[in-house]
Amino acid sequence: MEITWYGHSCFRISDRGLATVVCDPYDNEEVGYEPLKLKADIVTISHESPRHKNLKAVKGDPYVVSGPGEYEIGSVFITGLQTDKRRNNDQDSPINTLYLIDYFGITIVHLGDMMQVPTQSEVESLGPVHVALIPVGGGSSLNATKASEVISLFEPNIVVPMHYATPASKVELDPIGKFLKVMGLSSVETTPSLKISNPESLPEETQIVVLDYPR
Repeated sequence: MEITWYGHSCFRISDRGLATVVCDPYDNEEVGYEPLKLKADIVTISHESPRHKNLKAVKGDPYVVSGPGEYEIGSVFITGLQTDKRRNNDQDSPINTLYLIDYFGITIVHLGDMMQVPTQSEVESLGPVHVALIPVGGGSSLNATKASEVISLFEPNIVVPMHYATPASKVELDPIGKFLKVMGLSSVETTPSLKISNPESLPEETQIVVLDYPR
């Protein structure tokens, strides 16, 4: 399995012989980064915003998952769970959906634009999480401190931070260094993608993996 980050909250998850998933494709006019040119079998959308829902950027007539429920497409199992109930009873506030994506026993959770720390019961309902794709830069989603709380709840093997400030981003967010400091790290090396061969190859202790984005 390979997980590639394209900036902001957009990832491509692929594995030989299985459906390819793209999460939260963005409009680069809104977000920054290079225009997306992706192909997928499945697209997950965390909420209705051009920063997280730009279906025109994904070719291949993908199956679109845009809300809570259980789905099986191309031997990939996806569970969508609604988070961030109406904020302060504001009926116009967005509702976020996180997605647990199961690739033959390797589970990835994409938290989308999550702003509120989930409850213990919500976390337990998803079962074990191997890889957590977590927003860390604040703004409309989790900041560094809340992200660390979420990591403590999920206890994933690998954490991949997303939704933070980079030189290519147009969105006002905190830099990755703030999150790393909260996690007790001074710096980490970036890597082009995350590759996982099987569940047995996952680290026992939670590891932070920072992905680079296409330039």
